[in-house]
Amino acid sequence: MFHRPTKTIYSGLIFFIFAALNLAYAQAPRVPQTIRFADMTLQLNNQAQRDIQLDVDALHRNPSYFKTKMERVDLYMPIIERVLREQGVPDDLKYLVIQESGLIADAVSSSNAVGFWQFKKGTAHEVFLQVDNQIDERKNIVASTKGAAIYLKKNNSRFDNWVCAMVAYQMGLGGAQNYFGSQYNGQKTMKITRNTHWYFKKYLAHKIAFESQLGKFVSNQHLEVVEVQGPVSLPQLAKNLNVSTSHLEAYNKWVSRKKIPGGKTYSLTYLPTGAPSYKPVLTSSGDPTTTTSIPNVAGTNRAGYPKITGKQSLPFEKNQIKINGIKGIIAAVNTTSEDFAERIGIRDGKFRRVNDLSKSDPVVKGQYYYTKRKKGKAKTPYHVVRKGETLWKISQAYGIRLHSLKAKNRLYKDEDLREGMVLKLQKYRRRNEPFEYQQVKPSFTKKSADKPIPSPTPTETVEKAPMEQTPQKTLTHKVVKGETLYAIARKYGVTVSQIQQWNNITNQSVIHVDQELIIRRD
Repeated sequence: MFHRPTKTIYSGLIFFIFAALNLAYAQAPRVPQTIRFADMTLQLNNQAQRDIQLDVDALHRNPSYFKTKMERVDLYMPIIERVLREQGVPDDLKYLVIQESGLIADAVSSSNAVGFWQFKKGTAHEVFLQVDNQIDERKNIVASTKGAAIYLKKNNSRFDNWVCAMVAYQMGLGGAQNYFGSQYNGQKTMKITRNTHWYFKKYLAHKIAFESQLGKFVSNQHLEVVEVQGPVSLPQLAKNLNVSTSHLEAYNKWVSRKKIPGGKTYSLTYLPTGAPSYKPVLTSSGDPTTTTSIPNVAGTNRAGYPKITGKQSLPFEKNQIKINGIKGIIAAVNTTSEDFAERIGIRDGKFRRVNDLSKSDPVVKGQYYYTKRKKGKAKTPYHVVRKGETLWKISQAYGIRLHSLKAKNRLYKDEDLREGMVLKLQKYRRRNEPFEYQQVKPSFTKKSADKPIPSPTPTETVEKAPMEQTPQKTLTHKVVKGETLYAIARKYGVTVSQIQQWNNITNQSVIHVDQELIIRRD
């Protein structure tokens, strides 16, 4: 007799599947003694294996972060493979793009290299990429991959050795010639030791970390590439492709002001289904409507703070990212401030001082921390307090020193914070000046249990923060089977980013059947 499975069995099965996926991502592959790379055979000694293994382990350390990056790899890699094949570049070199940018279209390095393959403006022009106030092809996956192939082939024509050619990608052809001389020219076997250039060893770590996972967990979504001849606008193209304008903007960061100029054919990418399976880009523009794949951090302000720039594919490493223009790092694990400071190479006292931490404060996984001193004021004038926030979280979100935040607002205890309270981040609140209050966006459905807060009297002169528009209507949408955020957004005439903000959604995959979503309508 056939018995229908119970909900408990289904739940257990789902848990097992997710656990298996996380385990698959978490298990770092072992570094072998011999590696085939391009048309070469590499022999690794024990020390080189250990060095590379440390990087492989670091890439696999955070399963969620690795999975997010792997989703980008699966999405973009078919295009990269095709372009490299057309350009006559070995397939193995595709892993270099992961090392360079993590496949983040608008990634910006500390040296102002931009895009998927991290080109500076001058080098971009050398490989025929358009970079001006209308178009930045460094952010175009097809064009930038062609540019990278041209640059790598040029390097290899000098060395006839893809290892040397790759190192020249990082240090320039002249620098690589001085570094290598001609000792490896034309060689098809090489020994990799502790003295091998760090950039190539880091590449091998990326190849080993991602090669075994490539295509393993493929979604039913794939990027399409269409050739577009301008002049044409993204809204026009979106209508023809049956996707939203914001969808085209998300996957085509190379276009400025939603317009593609004439005189050239460009490669436009989009998902035919119109619904991204992951957050496609990591922005460095500070646009509050865009999203990032860096782990969500408590205290992140909806106005776009903290603003993250730098090599955002390596947020867990020192000197790779800046937080509000200040050098910083993300904690990869829960630990003590002493252990964390030792790992990143600064004194524990300095680390705690620049982050306003006491000796007993733990370092929390996924939280941003500064490695240089915060500022005396923020780059934005106000912050509207939300439920559960602390003065410390606010100071971290804006890169303002905690004592400065307290002094500017004459507010010294977390218990005195009230939801909707407008804090000053640049100027000082005058003595006896009452606080201004604003309505908090309706992602918080419970009313505050605090006592009503008296508003300033009409005769008082109060410097007001710019008031947010109050929606005329708030709806509740119940998610049904098969719905996506994109479909819901189209139904109500809003954007996916707005729904994420209103409901504190940090990843599009987290919506589930019967979940109630807040929708604001003007």
